[in-house]
Amino acid sequence: MKISARAQRVDPFYVMEVAKAAAREAASAARPVIALNIGEPDFTAPPLVQQAAERAIRDGRSQYTNALGLPALREAIAGWYFTRWGHRVDPSRIVVTAGASAALQLACLALIDAGDEVLMPDPSYPCNRQFVQAAEGRAVMVPCGPEQRFQLSAEQVRSQWGARTRGVLLASPSNPTGTSIARDELQRIAAEVRARDGITLIDEIYLGLSYDTAFGQTALSLPDGLGESVISVNSFSKYFNMTGWRLGWLVLPPALVPAVERLAQNLFICASAIAQHAALACFEPESLHEYERRRAAFQARRDVFIPELNRLGLHVPVVPDGAFYAWADIRAAAARWGLAPGGARPEDAQSWRFAFELLRRCQIAATPGRDFAQADPGRYLRFSTASSLEQLQEAVARLEAAL
Repeated sequence: MKISARAQRVDPFYVMEVAKAAAREAASAARPVIALNIGEPDFTAPPLVQQAAERAIRDGRSQYTNALGLPALREAIAGWYFTRWGHRVDPSRIVVTAGASAALQLACLALIDAGDEVLMPDPSYPCNRQFVQAAEGRAVMVPCGPEQRFQLSAEQVRSQWGARTRGVLLASPSNPTGTSIARDELQRIAAEVRARDGITLIDEIYLGLSYDTAFGQTALSLPDGLGESVISVNSFSKYFNMTGWRLGWLVLPPALVPAVERLAQNLFICASAIAQHAALACFEPESLHEYERRRAAFQARRDVFIPELNRLGLHVPVVPDGAFYAWADIRAAAARWGLAPGGARPEDAQSWRFAFELLRRCQIAATPGRDFAQADPGRYLRFSTASSLEQLQEAVARLEAAL
């Protein structure tokens, strides 16, 4: 059977290779494997959300919804932007989707033609570039180091913009680094893109998990009308702890809504009706209070774990201001284990070999930079701090014993 060229262009998601190895290690190890490789909160949907789902099932509210989503949910999301960030969003600009993945797919299909190029920071979440590829576009990865918070700059947008460039795909806060784009820099980027009649598409799925008010603002509120042209992707998975419910949303310029609606009608019909009815309870005061308590817990985990990584020689060059990741430079630690810098093959990359050695020596699963970074895949390892504080402290104890 002939496999399409489109499918063959999509790279594997290598984090899953680590997950498979961790499962094999767990089957034979004398102590439990600590999973710091998957970016999934250890919290689940709070009680009011679970109860709302049960009511929706019991009351038979499981039929298709409008492709744009339940009107009440779109209004609730718009209300959250105002109560959380003081920014008014017209509910008619919001499209509820089957997770942020569907949101990105819809945005890319609506905006990218074959051969179009999209500028993205390197490192970045690997699936984002695959959405560009699936739309027949090409992700142009621009190396971004710690001196610029691993984020694109306006100067790079100017210098890298070419004849086929269609726009930029950003993430703030970012996976894998947990860093955000400084507000003034984001404004300059959006201005550069608008001057070229381009697209500013920004992944804000970790925005609710911001810990620093200097960064934790939505791009939709950029001044001078820039925010009105931004396309924002968000999700109920991370801040709202609903990963497997597969529910997200887009905020679009009004002129783009009809095109995305047509695509959504044909590709997805609608997001899960049960998940949508349940998500309404996310915005109840009791739920929001619980989410803020959990956000504080994620921040506390960061504040414990990252200083310990630095102490042990797993240097985190930029303290994350959001999300739940630590992007650690493993070169010094790898050298202590006798792991020399790698060769040309991806599987020889230092962080790839270090990740499997970490699993063997410490029974700790973490994600090597191969997924996230093309320019320097051997230098960094991503630790997820979405696990409990107790697990993170046990991971530190194992690392200290091994290093």
